[in-house]
Amino acid sequence: MVADTGPDEDISRRRSVAQQHTPAEDATQLERTLFEVKRVIVGQDRMVERMLVCLLARGHCLLEGVPGVAKTLAVETLARVVGGTFTRIQFTPDLVPSDLLGTRIYKPSTEGFDIELGPVFANFLLADEINRAPAKAQSALLEVMAERQVSIGGQTYKLPNPFLTLATQNPIEQEGVYPLPEAQRDRFLMKVVVGYPTDMEEREIVYRMGVNPPEAETVLSPDELIRLQTTADNVFVHNALVDYAVRLVLATRAPAEHGLPDVANWISYGASPRASLGLVAATRALALMRGRDYALPQDVVDLAPDILRHRLVLSYDAIADGVPPEHIVQRVLETIPLPTVSPRQQADARPVSSVPGSGGPAYPAAQTAFAAPQAQPGQPGQPGPGQAGGWPVPGNPGGGERLA
Repeated sequence: MVADTGPDEDISRRRSVAQQHTPAEDATQLERTLFEVKRVIVGQDRMVERMLVCLLARGHCLLEGVPGVAKTLAVETLARVVGGTFTRIQFTPDLVPSDLLGTRIYKPSTEGFDIELGPVFANFLLADEINRAPAKAQSALLEVMAERQVSIGGQTYKLPNPFLTLATQNPIEQEGVYPLPEAQRDRFLMKVVVGYPTDMEEREIVYRMGVNPPEAETVLSPDELIRLQTTADNVFVHNALVDYAVRLVLATRAPAEHGLPDVANWISYGASPRASLGLVAATRALALMRGRDYALPQDVVDLAPDILRHRLVLSYDAIADGVPPEHIVQRVLETIPLPTVSPRQQADARPVSSVPGSGGPAYPAAQTAFAAPQAQPGQPGQPGPGQAGGWPVPGNPGGGERLA
């Protein structure tokens, strides 16, 4: 008979298992996952990478693109590669919340009600063409995505772990679509815009998918995914980098206070605190995918457009002038300065111990001491010479190169 373990013991056990693997081994395993997905999906490297980042960060992903650019196929392939249960829901105008969550069914034999759980009870939920359904059906996913639970008939049912919602939608200019409510959009960690493939990629699609389309194989398990998620949670993010991520989000709420008076006329409402939480969590996941147990400013810069674009509520002036959210995010990134390294501390690369009781790994001192953020002359928010976004590269304490 096995004794039950409490939540603290379970977290400690997962953290211990996660630390048995090196960042290079985890990155290799994630590369195998990406490679298996790309056996089916030609091109769209950024979309596939962002989907895996959402998996590791326990965030939901929204894919937007015109029909036929492999959005649904990419989600189905990723679910097959990672393993676990998978459910696809085709959103239509006549969809109702009970079609998603489940309902109470009266049983004459028992003169009572039974609970029939809906298709959302799966590890991977594909909400295909989510903006084809009206707001009533879309809002049924609010509790599912935020609390990972469903309330039916006064009872609460927990969703399986891991749980991830991957939604696809057509651009709002298409016919027969309903815009997602702000609360719904805010629950997606990322919104990834999917474009057309290049001419070479499209030829490869024809050759590869014409006769015998390849089928992806499962290379991960749900337990292995949970371990990688725990490993991503332990990736080191310095306080200066957290402050930088928070300043990016605050600049979308009060642009004039952060040197962007012209942008203030384009934004009615900025990003919520969920954006700050999601940006730091996604930064940890991306650093793990790139083989590091610490985050760099470039990780934040790479992810900021995908995390912020769908959280901005544009003003009437911005809509009338055709200002895209990506332009606003780019202006914010150009204006908010990156954190920089203190020269005195940068030369000291001796390892330091982890914070007592944190359970985290030890990191070089050169990675943990930073000066106040300063903008470079003429190029606000850009790194100085010999710095990876103002960050030292391990093994080269005097400087390094930007990690793309």
